[in-house]
Amino acid sequence: MEALPAVLFYVFAGVAVAAALTMVTQKNAIGSAFALIVVLCSLSAIYGLLGSPFIAALQIVVYAGAIMVLFLFVIMLLNVRREEHPAGQGWLLRTTAIVFVAVFVVEVGSVVLKTPLRVVPQYNASTARVAQELFSARYLYAFEATSILILAALVGAIMLAKKEL
Repeated sequence: MEALPAVLFYVFAGVAVAAALTMVTQKNAIGSAFALIVVLCSLSAIYGLLGSPFIAALQIVVYAGAIMVLFLFVIMLLNVRREEHPAGQGWLLRTTAIVFVAVFVVEVGSVVLKTPLRVVPQYNASTARVAQELFSARYLYAFEATSILILAALVGAIMLAKKEL
């Protein structure tokens, strides 16, 4: 019965990698956003398998829920069309992509071959512990910088979507 969590871990990890590849190769922005939702849900399942149900729930509620709704809203608001590459650069983009994919496959393969087939819960993320760490002085600047970046992104999205009267 100990092999079941390991098998589920690798299944969810495979789904996450496949959805991430779909997200990157998709030419439609909305299709990429939906593939990103699948990646985030797979990561949530992995957090659940690792013994951190609070982080798993946050992954779904915050990222797959709120952030992705914001992404989809901005994509639809800006009316993003299908991506088209300039003529003559297709071979360069394909060659670069093949090199990066080959390096990625070699790195992932070496990690998978060196990792034993078992999943050990390593997280101790209760609600109180996450709140204590998040709102302590240790992460204060990162928390405030993130809020300023989100505000700047919101103002930028509004300015891009603003219609001339």
